[in-house]
Amino acid sequence: METNQLIETIAPVVASNQLLEHWQGHRKLTRKVIEIFPDDKFFSYSIGGMRPFCELVMEMIDLADGGVEGIATGNWKSGDNFGHVNGNLPKTKEEMLHVWDQVTIKINEFWPQITAERFQQVEKAFGAYEGANYSTLLYIIDNEIHHRGQGYVYLRSLGVTPPPFWERC
Repeated sequence: METNQLIETIAPVVASNQLLEHWQGHRKLTRKVIEIFPDDKFFSYSIGGMRPFCELVMEMIDLADGGVEGIATGNWKSGDNFGHVNGNLPKTKEEMLHVWDQVTIKINEFWPQITAERFQQVEKAFGAYEGANYSTLLYIIDNEIHHRGQGYVYLRSLGVTPPPFWERC
C-alpha cells in the first residue's frame, strides 16, 4: 500500500477541530507573553544577536495570517510582503495585540474551509516552501513555539516570570 493510500484509509490522529484548539491554545499563551512583555523593551531588547521580540511576534502573525488563508484557499501571499521582512510593524504593543487578535479571528473564519484533502495538498507555501499543507501548518505552530521560547528567555533576563508553558487557556 502506498503512503497516499494509507493516509486516505486510516482515521486521523487528531480531528481538525482538535488541531485548531491546540493551535489556538498556543496562540493564547503567546498572547500572554506579549501582554506581560515590558513596553519599553518590546521593540528594542535583544540578547546575543536575536531579533527584538516585536519582530518575532510579527513573524508569527505573518505566518499565521498568510498560512491559514493559503491552506484554506490555495492563495499564498509572498513572503516578500511580510511585515517582519519589510519592517512594517505596528507602532505600539497594543497595536500588535490588536493585529494578533485580528489574525485569531481570521484563523477561526478560514479554518472551517480547510478540508481533509487541503491538508494533504502539496503546494509552495508563501511562494517558497513546497510541501503538504499539514506540514506547513505544523511548521507555523513550531515556529511560534520557538519564538515564544525566545520571548521567555528575554523575559527571564529582564527579571519577569513568564506564564507557565502548559497554561494554554
